[in-house]
Amino acid sequence: MSTMFKDLSNKNIIVTGGLGFLASQFTEALIECNCNVILVDIKNIKKKNNLKNLFYFKCDITKDKQVALLSKKIKKKFKNIDVLINNAANNPKPSSKNNSFETFDVNEWDNDLNISLKGSFLCTKYFGKIMKIQKNGGNIINISSDLGVIAPDQRIYKKIGYKKPVTYSVTKHGIIGLTKYTATYWPKKVRCNSISPGGMANGQSKLFLNEVKKLIPLGRLAKKNEFNSLILFLASNASSYITGSNIIIDGGRTSW
Repeated sequence: MSTMFKDLSNKNIIVTGGLGFLASQFTEALIECNCNVILVDIKNIKKKNNLKNLFYFKCDITKDKQVALLSKKIKKKFKNIDVLINNAANNPKPSSKNNSFETFDVNEWDNDLNISLKGSFLCTKYFGKIMKIQKNGGNIINISSDLGVIAPDQRIYKKIGYKKPVTYSVTKHGIIGLTKYTATYWPKKVRCNSISPGGMANGQSKLFLNEVKKLIPLGRLAKKNEFNSLILFLASNASSYITGSNIIIDGGRTSW
């Protein structure tokens, strides 16, 4: 994979929600391309990292002052910021919690929007401010979802007594809006695109998997690492004429 995107070598790439499920896959692919990967997460890192091009910063991206300070620290250490991947989000797995719209807790609304939308806004604000004055500008990739394009089909959760929460759709739709705004606010200096991935197999129940695959023309959820090539493409010069776009990678689910 690394030979396909040689221009990524030595690029400084920030990944928020850096200790999460998708981020770990993106990180592996970026490391393979010899990028300097800068993980940002609110969690404590559990094991030591021996890779010379993998870095970690703890930060609550919902806090303006913390993100402002983080941007200064990263700028001082790395000088240039090539790519920001806004990946941090809440994505609850189907559980015993119903998430009914009629009884949805306003505190959960605030928390989910803070992490996904406010966090992406603050990181875009501070790192984009740095990117816009860099000689080579910068590149932002936002992680939305196929449910940022369509509504969740609540029927697939009915048998397990669950509903996809309203905040997931609202935040993922909002991420696409932020993408288009950013791409046109800093034209020529900062490219900004989003991807809308479908679901990925990650230990879901057979009952759920059997229901959801009926909605997908390819008949399955994504396999691990199937989104990586798109991330590498958008981070590289191969996508130099793409900005303001939302690229769907969902096995065809939004095509029905």
